[in-house]
Amino acid sequence: MRVVITGAFGFLGRRLAATLLRTRTFGGIPVERLVLADRAVPPDASVAADPLVDVVHGDLIDRLDEVFAEPVDVVFHLAAAVSAECEADVDLGMRVNVDTTRALLDAARAQAATGGPVPRVVFSSSLAVYGSGPGLPLPSPVSESTLPVPRSSYGTQKLICEHLIADYTRHGFVDGRVARLMTVSVRPGTPNAAASGFLSGIIREPLAGLPAICPVRPDLRVALASPRRTVQGILRVAEAERGAGPGRLDGPLPVNLPALMVSVADMLATLRQVAGDAVADLVTISPDPAVEAIVASWPAVFDHTRAAALGLAPDPGFLSLVRDYLTDHADAVRLDLGAAPTS
Repeated sequence: MRVVITGAFGFLGRRLAATLLRTRTFGGIPVERLVLADRAVPPDASVAADPLVDVVHGDLIDRLDEVFAEPVDVVFHLAAAVSAECEADVDLGMRVNVDTTRALLDAARAQAATGGPVPRVVFSSSLAVYGSGPGLPLPSPVSESTLPVPRSSYGTQKLICEHLIADYTRHGFVDGRVARLMTVSVRPGTPNAAASGFLSGIIREPLAGLPAICPVRPDLRVALASPRRTVQGILRVAEAERGAGPGRLDGPLPVNLPALMVSVADMLATLRQVAGDAVADLVTISPDPAVEAIVASWPAVFDHTRAAALGLAPDPGFLSLVRDYLTDHADAVRLDLGAAPTS
């Protein structure tokens, strides 16, 4: 079995690659080659050194011949331009998110048309496909049958890709799977261009002893998932057999991965609980109307029925997300939390 991850050296891509390299299987079948494709290979990418791994670097749309030089069984398509940069540069978002996805689907289709396997294409979509406005408020809770009406270029581009994947699957060109991701928190590393990036930054930066800006009102509710549960959900959607019944992927609808609903105020209160007042006071509330307009249009309350049928559940609380970060990224925490309350 040959498995490909696009965007493989991004945060989620690395975690997904590490998980597959630990088990060295997909759906119980041994993985013979794991292809990690990304624009660049960072020097600290230890997963690239594994003997099971082949690396393809460069713009994906220009490297698809290399990706499909040998038969591909599974593609995890994580490569994407993120929300705020898509809003600022629509052409960039269309090129990276839509044009590249269609080119990948056409390469997968060509493989099947010439007698190769029909690839399983697993696409990481987003809760940003939903949007609420004065004329069309979202129901609560939101489910996969809720009409997606995105209110950002990023959400629109993700929805276009969802429909392409559904149509290519209907024709039998690919076996498409769509996992709609919640906002992942707490992400390590440096801030990115996502409108939701502050939902990690207001925890990550203070824990490193750095100031952080919260660009939304504290009472705003958001839907979050930990990195651990996000990777677990992507893999579960990818490995599920099609058909009716518990544990199977029924029908063509995407799967909304489980969401933890929490307010920004609750997040900041948890930071204060874990790290103390001096750390929590490093966060300054400074609303940015452009950021808030995007993030506030996303739903915060989801119906988990479809994900639960696959054995998936939301994180138990925001405290668990912070504890996961402290455990997984202790080297990024610059504070002595020994005396701080954590329960």
